[in-house]
Amino acid sequence: MALNRRHFFKVLGVTGATLAIGKELKAVPGKETSIEFSGVLYDSTRCAGCQTCESSCAEANGLPAPVGTIEAGVVRKTDESHRTVVNAFKSSKGEAFMKKQCMHCNEPACTAACLTQAMYKTKEGPVIWRGNKCMGCRYCMVSCPFDVPKFEYHSANPKIEKCNMCYSRLTEGKIPACVENCPAEALVFGKRRDLIKEARKRIVENPEQYFDHIYGEHEAGGTGFLSIAAVPFDELGLNTTLQSKSYPELSKGFLYSVPTIFVLWPAILLGIREATKNNQSNEEENE
Repeated sequence: MALNRRHFFKVLGVTGATLAIGKELKAVPGKETSIEFSGVLYDSTRCAGCQTCESSCAEANGLPAPVGTIEAGVVRKTDESHRTVVNAFKSSKGEAFMKKQCMHCNEPACTAACLTQAMYKTKEGPVIWRGNKCMGCRYCMVSCPFDVPKFEYHSANPKIEKCNMCYSRLTEGKIPACVENCPAEALVFGKRRDLIKEARKRIVENPEQYFDHIYGEHEAGGTGFLSIAAVPFDELGLNTTLQSKSYPELSKGFLYSVPTIFVLWPAILLGIREATKNNQSNEEENE
């Protein structure tokens, strides 16, 4: 199929320039405190491991119901059919639970790696995937420090699956399905700064009940999904070796130190995709 050369080089030029120059990853100085991302606070000490959050998530998003029950020592992972899972761990204070899903980072590595803005950080806070923009490169999967995005390898029309904090429900004025249906009230939805205040309040007022740390307050530059628990988080299967700065910051000097071909190659692929799609649309209109 012939390519629309004018459209190809237009896309190539714009994308290549963006990659070569780089884009500012941090918020405008002095504006950080004005950002009011929404998030979820998970209190492991209140979680009963009932899996209601899993079934609610599946129902709200048209996914298969969770399979099996929670078993201590058996760590389940999210996949293309299950956006959230709860696992049980034998901790220093007995059995404890931990919920896993997309962390909705303040400065997501997945969105920084996405060439087409298919993976997108909304102004409300949730990180969503936009299928109409995805080119299938799966860079989001490689870049995520929490190993969250999953690809539907066995589908004829594959998608990237991950928790989107029930973004469509949020736009309707509702709260995430998992939060709404948690019978133990282990999940709280609200503004991120308010959730951090609530987490600190619980820790200060009950020091014997909680480990003094809010997971997600600083990890990977801060996340929208926050957790508090009775024990250190490495006992609950969470990565406690993550840096406190956002991972996109690591790429700030990268584009100036690599050969040009590595910078332009993604732009070339994107240009071919866009030019081919545009040319095909023109041919269909002419027919």
